[in-house]
Amino acid sequence: MSETASMTPPPFRVPADPQAARFAFSVHATDGKARTGEIVMKRGVIRTPAFMPVGTAATVKAMRPAEVRASGADIILGNTYHLMLRPGAERVAKLGGLHALSGWERPILTDSGGYQVMSLSALTKVTEQGVAFASHIDGTRHMLSPERSMEIQRLLGSDIVMAFDELVPTTTSRDAQAQAMERSMRWAARSRAGFDSGGDHAARAALFGIQQGALDVELRRQSAQALVDIGFDGYAVGGLAVGEGQEAMFACLDHCVDHLPAGKPRYLMGVGKPDDIVGAVERGIDMFDCVLPTRSGRNGQAFTWSGPLNIRNARFAEDPTPLDARCTCPACGSVSRAYLHHLVKAGEMLGAMLMTQHNLHFYQALMAALRDAIAHGDLKAFADGFRRDYSSRQF
Repeated sequence: MSETASMTPPPFRVPADPQAARFAFSVHATDGKARTGEIVMKRGVIRTPAFMPVGTAATVKAMRPAEVRASGADIILGNTYHLMLRPGAERVAKLGGLHALSGWERPILTDSGGYQVMSLSALTKVTEQGVAFASHIDGTRHMLSPERSMEIQRLLGSDIVMAFDELVPTTTSRDAQAQAMERSMRWAARSRAGFDSGGDHAARAALFGIQQGALDVELRRQSAQALVDIGFDGYAVGGLAVGEGQEAMFACLDHCVDHLPAGKPRYLMGVGKPDDIVGAVERGIDMFDCVLPTRSGRNGQAFTWSGPLNIRNARFAEDPTPLDARCTCPACGSVSRAYLHHLVKAGEMLGAMLMTQHNLHFYQALMAALRDAIAHGDLKAFADGFRRDYSSRQF
């Protein structure tokens, strides 16, 4: 039976030899640049390509941990910036860490906080030391540095820690992009040192470096080389999906992925839309995260195999069919478009819960289908068929 035939998640898997399973990545099959395999860690196995639901503030919004797992997710994402401000990293540590606090037992990747500092905070000042900023919650002043980011992620008990980096818009000058990339590489070395000083946590967690350089081919190459020289367990592509458009993003991935080690997982941060994910997998990306399936679900948008659907549309008010006839999620198996239309229009929290549940199942079904297609050497046929059937125009 192929992975796409059933969305029932496999039993909780732990490595046969937990002592030897701090972090191991293996590629099981390739199809062009695309790969399928798995990451083995102490808290479980992550099938790749993988999509990580975003649990920014220690929760995947509108979902319980068991429901997230039932969707097929092997790993979720938490965020350093949000958790350091509320409830506080030290408090999370006192309560047993992020896994104990949230009830999610499998791997958790934590973003370093750099992107949120740049995008959400007021009065931000970047220096070689780090980033001084004002909280978007209460205006209190904070400093986030590579060392503090590593400390916070250690206190949270993160399984995959992200290096601290600086993100600048792709529309800035090349000089500004080069300066930010070079600073990010110096911060990457400091992140590496800070992580390695983490004692028991460093012995069971992994550290990923983040490639920067906007859309510039040479800056991306230089960034990748600097990261490889430092040495990381995995490598992320940062600074994309920030408004440059799909064509420009794919053009960047066409060259920047090739500079990252083939034997390590490659993570495209903040992506994304289903058709973005398919194209990025074709270009060799192994891991993804995005708030889109949960945020869209709360706002009445569902992702289907025919494209995004706005359940608020009046055409669905008396539609007795399921949200997506090809989906096997609990929402599609139990309620109609008409009922979902009513719930969302009425502002009932059940509407947001069911829509989010569907979207997470859809994303995990897409990842399972991609893994299956790569394993059977059918990725081009699957991707072409997906693009033929999937329209980014909302209906």
